[in-house]
Order: sequence, then C-alpha cells, then structure tokens
Amino acid sequence: MLTLATDIEALARFGRALADPIRCRILLELQQGPGYPSDFADALGISRTRLSNHLACLRDCGLVVAIPDGRRTRYELADARLGHALGDLRSAVLAVEADKTCADAETEGCCP
Repeated sequence: MLTLATDIEALARFGRALADPIRCRILLELQQGPGYPSDFADALGISRTRLSNHLACLRDCGLVVAIPDGRRTRYELADARLGHALGDLRSAVLAVEADKTCADAETEGCCP
C-alpha cells in the first residue's frame, strides 16, 4: 500500500522530470517507443553529452530505464502507464490566462 509520502514523492519526481523542455521532448519521443541516445540526440538537435545528462535525470526520477542491447543501451519508459499519463497531460485543458504567469515566476524562475 502506498503512503501519502510515497504518492507525493512520485508526483514530485514526475514534476522534476517535466520541468525541463528537453526532458519533456525526450519523454514524448519515448512515448512513441524505445530508442537509442544517438537517435534521440539527432532527433532533438542536441549534443549527446547534453542528452546523456537529461537521460540520467529521467532515470533518477524513475521514469525511464536503460536496457543493455549488445554494445548499445536502449531507453524506454519505465512503465507503459507513463505513456498514457503523458497523453492525458498533453490533452488536459489548462486554466491559465494568456497574459499572466504564476505569482512566483519572477522570484522563483518557475514559469516562462
């Protein structure tokens, strides 16, 4: 049975992962299916080093897993339900005013 602290930790990890646009793009790529870092770097137009750092964050958050595949490493979502969750988040209607950011945007740097 999950505890509230575990639920909050899981949501915080998901939030941390989604807080960066590159990690969001990686997750969307992985939503389409497993892949290799070099392919992701090319598709996203970023260096392999930068991609590696973001993949490490996503692994630390528990959202992706690295699977040895011969001399390469394949990445995939840690749980297929994450793909469904990403789809749900993408289709959710957000109640925001176009000309406003959150109250902490300037001090916390949290919103564009």
